[in-house]
Order: sequence, then structure tokens, then C-alpha cells
Amino acid sequence: MGNWTYAVLLLASLSIPLIRSFENRVAFYRKWPELFSGILAMMLFFIPWDIAFTRMDVWSFNNEYITGVYLLNLPLEEWLFFIIITYCCVFIYEVLKYFLPGLYLPVTSYSLTVLLGIFSLIMALSNTDKIYTFVVMFLTCILLGWQLVINSHKTWLTHFYLMYIVALVPFYIINGILTTLPVVIYDNCENLGIRIRSIPVEDAFYFMAMMLLTLMVYEYKAGKVKRNALGNTTIITLYKCRKTHKSF
Repeated sequence: MGNWTYAVLLLASLSIPLIRSFENRVAFYRKWPELFSGILAMMLFFIPWDIAFTRMDVWSFNNEYITGVYLLNLPLEEWLFFIIITYCCVFIYEVLKYFLPGLYLPVTSYSLTVLLGIFSLIMALSNTDKIYTFVVMFLTCILLGWQLVINSHKTWLTHFYLMYIVALVPFYIINGILTTLPVVIYDNCENLGIRIRSIPVEDAFYFMAMMLLTLMVYEYKAGKVKRNALGNTTIITLYKCRKTHKSF
């Protein structure tokens, strides 16, 4: 595949979720406005981070496996990574919500969020000399802590954690290829140097932070749409009731 390797991997990842987005039961295409709001919010943070770390050589990209098209010092494929991988993961999230609507484990979600938050904070403070480890762990800690503040563990975090576990499988397959070839090259001086095969262990928390930020906005927008729809329904119902009352 040569210079198209990264692009082909992304397009292959997108193919099935995109096709199944128009399936009647989940009807994921109807949630695209909320989805792309979440993706945009996530990219507003992660793209500048990616640009900064690329300039600092915390990671770099192998020109043998990318098309050579750059935007703001990032390969076009890297921009597509945030859009496509997030799209696929939110699709998995919605599928799980559809088939497991009654899955509701607030105590487990709360406990897991606390434990992961504490672990992330400890790892961040213990590795201030390793910029990738420090930044990704500290960000994950902040995002997890925010979930406790807004009590979202009572609603969507159960499905988030389930999605995260399921999505780690394709994420590590794709990321494994990217780091084995390698398409993405890491400076081990800026991370723990612990790898799951060829993948830095920090990538699991990078993925968690990326999806947490996306779904925070996604669920907020989805809830707003539901509230507006409920409000409109109430107004229409009241109007009909008044109209019926006047007819007597």
C-alpha cells in the first residue's frame, strides 16, 4: 500500500460502521449533528496538542506510509484519524445502548471512575519529566473527575466503559499496525517505555480521554435535542387541549 497505508487503514475501519449507520434500528445517521459537535470539541483540544507534540518530536510520522499531504504540520491522515476512529467508537457506543438499554451500573461506574482518576493523577504526578505520560494522564484525571462532579456516572458512563472495552480491540489492531510498521514513531524518552506489543501503554489513556471528551459533548447535545423535542411536544399538546376546550 506504500504511501496510502495510513489512509487505507482508516477507510477500512470506517467502512462497516458507515454502512450500518443507515440501518433502521440504530439509525445512527440521525445523530450525526450531535456526533460532529462532539468530534469538533474534541479536535479543538487534541489537534493543537498533536501539532505541539509533533513539533517537539514526542512523536513523528513515517513518510513511507502517508500521502504527504499536510495541514498545519500534521499529515491529512492524522486529521482523519480523529474523525474516523471517533465515528466508529461512538457508533459502537450507540449499538450497545440499543441492544443493552437496561444496562445500568451507577455504583460500578462511579467506583471505576474514582479508581481510574486516582491512578491517572498518581501517574501524572510521578512522571512530570515525561511529557506524553504527564499530559495524557493529567488530562484523563481531569475528565474523569468532571464526570463525578456532573454525576454523569448515573447515566451514560456505564455504556461508555462497555464501549471502551469493546473498542479497545479494533483500536489496538489498528494502532498495532501503525506502531509496528511503524507509521507513527514515538520518542521513548517522553513516555514510560512500557508497550503492549508495539503500542505505548499511554495510548490506552489517550484513547479514553479522546472518547470521554467527545461523548461529554455528544450526550449534552443529545440531551438538549430531547429536551427541545419534549418541550415542543408539550406546547403542541397544550395547544390541542385549549383548542378542544374552546370547541365545547
